[in-house]
Amino acid sequence: IAVAMVCAQRGYNCVITMAEPFSVERRRLMRMLGAKVIVTPKAGKGTGMVRKAEELCAANGWFLAHQFENEANWKFHEATTGPEIVNDFKNLQLTHWVTGYGTGGTFHGAGKAIKAALPHVKIILAEPEAAGLLASGIPTERNDDGSPKTSHPAFNAHPIQGWTPDFIPKVLEDAPMDNLLDELFPIPGEKSIETAKALASTQGILTGISGGGTTYAALEIAKNAPEGSRILAMLPDTGERYLSTPLFADIPADMNEEELEIAKSTPSFQLIPGEEPVLQVA
Repeated sequence: IAVAMVCAQRGYNCVITMAEPFSVERRRLMRMLGAKVIVTPKAGKGTGMVRKAEELCAANGWFLAHQFENEANWKFHEATTGPEIVNDFKNLQLTHWVTGYGTGGTFHGAGKAIKAALPHVKIILAEPEAAGLLASGIPTERNDDGSPKTSHPAFNAHPIQGWTPDFIPKVLEDAPMDNLLDELFPIPGEKSIETAKALASTQGILTGISGGGTTYAALEIAKNAPEGSRILAMLPDTGERYLSTPLFADIPADMNEEELEIAKSTPSFQLIPGEEPVLQVA
């Protein structure tokens, strides 16, 4: 979506390849921004959408952003996101930073900036329990340009869209893990959804499934953190992009029985299924 936004502002033609399971809202947002969205089969996973992008660029002479391999990705976070976090906590004592990974750029770049300025901060990296690629210890096989050669053997489908494709991004693999990573935290998919719903209903924070996963990790870390700890959790996505996903599966569009009873509790402007609409009662 960010690439589509930049291309719209600068007048570039933009073509995005996206695997079928990603939400329809994402496709429509990018198309509204003027991008062409090429949907690839679910069975091809993340490597399939990467192969399609490579194929299209080779056939048409287009520029390929290489978001999973491009070092500009993490370097931008090192220059912006990381210093912003450090500045925001300059009068506070940040003790933990919790984040997930999609390309790994935020973890790699912001992590470097945070550790350089605040070396005591513990960095927790979350990944789906069902797709423990880093946890497996198995590296991703790569092509000469750093792109994934095949799907990672530890990958299984998970509901946390935007997190952990079926390969370890080179941007993430290139991070100095010994210096940055203090803890790798597995996230059950259902906990991500439950926590995202709880954030909305109890805190008024409408985030996506990945935001729910990050918050779940932060809450679990908080249970064992020393008293007085300050834990920063990154919630980079909004819930509106998930209307067609399991996050909203049990959220009805029509009035439920309780809502219908409230509607009928006063006489005017009633829209009751199977009955004629009632407007203002004299």
